[in-house]
Amino acid sequence: MYSGDLLSNSTCSQTMPGSLGHEDQDARTFAEWGVDYLKYDNCYNDGSRPQDRYARMSSALHKVGRPILYSLCEWGQENPATWASSIGNTWRTTGDIKDNWDSITSIADANNIWGRYAGPGGWNDPDMLEVGNGGMSLEEYRSHLSIWALMKAPLLIGCDVRSASKETLSILGNKEVIDVNQDPLGIQGRKIRSQAGLEVWAGPLSRKRVAVVLWNRGSSQAPITVAWREIGLSPSDPVSVRDLWNTFISLKKYACPINS
Repeated sequence: MYSGDLLSNSTCSQTMPGSLGHEDQDARTFAEWGVDYLKYDNCYNDGSRPQDRYARMSSALHKVGRPILYSLCEWGQENPATWASSIGNTWRTTGDIKDNWDSITSIADANNIWGRYAGPGGWNDPDMLEVGNGGMSLEEYRSHLSIWALMKAPLLIGCDVRSASKETLSILGNKEVIDVNQDPLGIQGRKIRSQAGLEVWAGPLSRKRVAVVLWNRGSSQAPITVAWREIGLSPSDPVSVRDLWNTFISLKKYACPINS
C-alpha cells in the first residue's frame, strides 16, 4: 500500500488523498484491507519535523493489531538512518532511483555510508530494483541486484512482471543471491576497497560465511583480486568458494574477470 503524510489532498501522484491528520483512520483501513506493507511518502508535507510526522503513523499502525511493514520515504533528507529505527522498519536513504548506471552506482555509494545503522528489524532502503526496465544491460542488472542483496536492502521489484523477459526473471529469481539478502545475521555488506572503478564489497553472513561482490564499475573487462584478510578470513583457513552467478573464478589467485 502506498500513502503519504501530505498537507494537500493528494499523494505524490496527485491522484489519491494523503494521510496527514488521518493516520488512525487510515491505519485501521489498511489493516481491514489486509495490507502487509505501507510505503509512507513525503510529498507536499507541512514542513514539520519528519521525526514527528512519521511517528504519528507508526503509532497508528501499532494500534491496529496487524503486523504491517512500515517503510519511511523522506528521501534521506534528514539522515533517517540515525533516528528511524525506533519508528519504522525501513527508511529511504536517497532520492528516487533511475534506470541507468550512474543512478545505481551513486545510490549504492550513498546507501553504503549508513551501513552501521542497519540490522534485523530496521533496514536502509536505497529504493526499488530497476532490473528489467530496459535501461541497462543484463550484466549491469546482475550487479544492481548483487549490491542491493549484499546491502540487505528491501528487494522490491520495480518492473512489470507481466511482461518481464526470461532473462529478467532469471536475475530476479536467483535464490542464492536472495538468500544473501535474507541471511538471518542481518549485517549490511559494505564497500571495502575501490580503485579506478574496480571495487570489492563484502559482508559477514551466518554460519561463519562471507558474501563478496567484485564490482567493475568501469567501461571494459578487468580482473579484480581480493585477499582473504580483506574480507575477514585467515589465509591459513580452508575456504570453499561458491559463485552465485556461475561466472569464472580462479581460486589460485582469487581473481575474476568482471565485465563492466
